[in-house]
Amino acid sequence: MTSTASATARCAAALSTNADTSAAVRDVCEAARESLGGPPDLALAFFSTHHTTEADRLAAEACELLGTTCLLGTSGESIVGTGREVEDEPALSLWLARWPGATITPLHLEFERTPEGGALDGWPDQLAGEWPDGSFLILLGDPFTFPTDFLLERMNEDRPGVSVIGGMASGSHEPGGNRLLLGGQALAEGAVAVHVSGPVRMRTVVSQGCRPIGKPLVVTKAERNVIHELGGKPALVQLREIFDALPTREQRLVQTALHVGRVVSEYQERFEQGDFLVRNVIGIDSNSGAVAIGDYIRPGQTVQFHVRDQEAADAELKQLLAGAAQKNPAPHGGLLFTCNGRGTRMFSQQHHDAEAIARAFGPLPIAGLFAAGEIGPIGRQNFVHGFTASVGLFEQVG
Repeated sequence: MTSTASATARCAAALSTNADTSAAVRDVCEAARESLGGPPDLALAFFSTHHTTEADRLAAEACELLGTTCLLGTSGESIVGTGREVEDEPALSLWLARWPGATITPLHLEFERTPEGGALDGWPDQLAGEWPDGSFLILLGDPFTFPTDFLLERMNEDRPGVSVIGGMASGSHEPGGNRLLLGGQALAEGAVAVHVSGPVRMRTVVSQGCRPIGKPLVVTKAERNVIHELGGKPALVQLREIFDALPTREQRLVQTALHVGRVVSEYQERFEQGDFLVRNVIGIDSNSGAVAIGDYIRPGQTVQFHVRDQEAADAELKQLLAGAAQKNPAPHGGLLFTCNGRGTRMFSQQHHDAEAIARAFGPLPIAGLFAAGEIGPIGRQNFVHGFTASVGLFEQVG
């Protein structure tokens, strides 16, 4: 679908906490459509598990009220609106975009196991060739049935430089419990996505909530996800040297919230906070001095130990948003995919991430969810993250 409207690009958002699904749909559709000034080119809906059993009705009624079939959505444990996060209560957040001149292609992807390992079905023919510069993908997936890492690895190889933002459905602890929306129907498996190209760009802010400790070190011996040596010494020896130089409070974080950041792009003179893909430390062998992490690692890569707490997460998000707010043109809307381990599980106050965006950009139309895996780029490559706030900011160009 290509938008032919001549108006300036704009977004609108609305949030309802009405537990009645049909009433909530009416509330958000009327408010967001009035704010937008007419039907949207793209609609995204994020709804709490209270509305999951009515997901088919939600999708059909939203399409009818909005005057579009270009609707994507997902269920979530907690839901994000403009400046607000609704945790563990009924909520429906609707986000609309009008993007003049943009080509918008919705799709439903499914994973199929093959003798070669696997394949993704559902790519439309119009996306088979080269993708225009500046195009991007918004992706919502079911964590039980869709291997998002597999898709992103393929994207990084076949579509370098194309940013992917999104999140995995949350709220259900078993297969079949989540719902995805595509047009007027609800789906229980796979992933739904929209490819966008044309005079709209997506800028991303991916805040992993960590701060580095010590200094960057080169991996000199590793096997799969186990780091045996850093800088020619056992990894644990290097960690102990860093630990001994830290203040007491930081030492406690090393004991309870230790991570390793892997540099994504090695072609830099110096590495800063946003240059690392942060992964959990999942084990330490005190006998061999090896450190196991939640990612594959190889000799020659640069890593740095990190710690995570609410102060680190707060400071990093604010710093990244402040930098994004200084860039032009200003965004006209945004999406927030934040981890279901953030919110009041990480921060002492409610609405932390949504309010941080509002302070940085003012009343920017925002929607999203607390995800079971957040998607966003680091160093021009796309990854699935944990404990992360992944923000997509949309701006008109040309």
